[in-house]
Amino acid sequence: MTYNIQRYIPRRLATELRDSLNTFPITALLGPRQCGKSTLAKHIIRDYENTTYLDLERPSDQRKIEDAEFFFHTQRDKLVCIDEVQMGTELFPILRVAVDEKRTPGRFLILGSASQELIRQSSETLAGRIHFIELAPFSYDEMLAENPERYADPVLMWTRGGFPDALLLADEIHSFQWRTDFIRTFLERDIPQFGFSIPAITMRRFWTMLAHYHGQLLNSSKLAQSLGVSHPTIRKYLDIMAQTFMVRILPP
Repeated sequence: MTYNIQRYIPRRLATELRDSLNTFPITALLGPRQCGKSTLAKHIIRDYENTTYLDLERPSDQRKIEDAEFFFHTQRDKLVCIDEVQMGTELFPILRVAVDEKRTPGRFLILGSASQELIRQSSETLAGRIHFIELAPFSYDEMLAENPERYADPVLMWTRGGFPDALLLADEIHSFQWRTDFIRTFLERDIPQFGFSIPAITMRRFWTMLAHYHGQLLNSSKLAQSLGVSHPTIRKYLDIMAQTFMVRILPP
């Protein structure tokens, strides 16, 4: 049996996302790359009569907002969805102007692969105008509701994880290849794109070590000794991984 990895699978946060669009001028849907943000957003905005969708990784869409203030003014009666907004953090002050020009719910839906803290560094002027929602990869209960027969045994999801493409591919070989390519792309392209200048091989070693600490107390000094770096450097690496949603830190 094969599975269509492009189909929409209901997400628990869909209701919260709709409520936010009906309440706040700007809604930010944040989460790791490839976790389903764009799919969820496109599914939700189908219910809106007038929408504009921009992907800031697409050069043609970047050109549309070269004069962002004018562009947003021409779209003032539409819901504007901006994907990969971390590529255009200079837009946040202009978004404030656009919202204050017409302060109604559902003006903007922005999607980002950087954490709320990272986005907030550029969005302080949007205080009181924006609501943040964090989308994770598929949870077990979401997949169990989608296909009780396939996911009755949690081993499949435990070994593949919740990223849609890795989970829904038909066989284990292709799923493993997807995960391998995802890690390589994240380390070699995404981290530098976020503005962090760290060798990919160093981050791969650090990430591998973190995987062995999964669910345990974190010993930063031991990690620093193993990598031959200082304790503050380990905290820096850890912050990068957390801000890009690759690890979740549970405080004591």
